[in-house]
Amino acid sequence: MSTAPLTRTRIKFCGFTRGEDVDRAVALGVDALGFVMWPKSARSVSVEQLAALSARVPAFVTRVGLFVDQPAELIEQCVPYLDMLQFHGNESPDECQRFSLPWMKALRMRDEIDLAQETERYHHAQALLLDAYRPGTPGGTGETFDWSRIPANLAKPVILAGGLSADNIADAVRQVAPYAVDVSGGIEASHGCKDADKMACFVRQVALADTR
Repeated sequence: MSTAPLTRTRIKFCGFTRGEDVDRAVALGVDALGFVMWPKSARSVSVEQLAALSARVPAFVTRVGLFVDQPAELIEQCVPYLDMLQFHGNESPDECQRFSLPWMKALRMRDEIDLAQETERYHHAQALLLDAYRPGTPGGTGETFDWSRIPANLAKPVILAGGLSADNIADAVRQVAPYAVDVSGGIEASHGCKDADKMACFVRQVALADTR
C-alpha cells in the first residue's frame, strides 16, 4: 500500500474570467483561485464580474484578489467577495495591512533583491509570492527565473510563480519545495480562458512531484 506524502504543495490558479473555468478548477481540487483586479491586465475583471465568479467558489477554496498599486476604495469594494489579498505593486507594508483580510506580497526577482530583508519588511504577510522580473510588468510575464536564488530558510511560506506549466512544474516542486505554486498563462488556451486539459495535467504533475 502506498502512503501519502507528509506535505502537499498547494496550488493556486490565477486569472479567471469565466465561470466554467472556476467550476473546473474547483472540481480538480485547486486550493486557491485568483482574480485580477488590475485593469491593465488582459485577465482583469470588474467588481461586478468578481462578485459573480466569487459566488461560484465553495467553502474551503480561497478566493484571492490581485491588485497593483490601486486605490484603497476599490480594494474595499472587492473585500466582500474575497478571502485574501495579493499585492503586486510597490505597496508598503502599511498599505497592505490596512484591510480586514489576510494578504500576501508578490516580489519580482530582480537581480539586487534581498529576500531576507523583504521578508522582514513584510513580516505581517501570510506568504511571499516570488515571480519573474521584467521592467514595467508587475506579473504575468510567462517567464521563469533562477529558482536556485530562493534560500531554503526564508521565514515566510514561499509561493512560486513565473512561467510555470505542466512541463516544468515537477522540476520546480522538487527543486524549490515551495509551500504553494501559482500559475496563470501555463494553463490557458488564451488570455483569461483556461484550458481544461492543461489545468488537469498541471494538478497531476504537482501531485506526482509531491509523491517523489
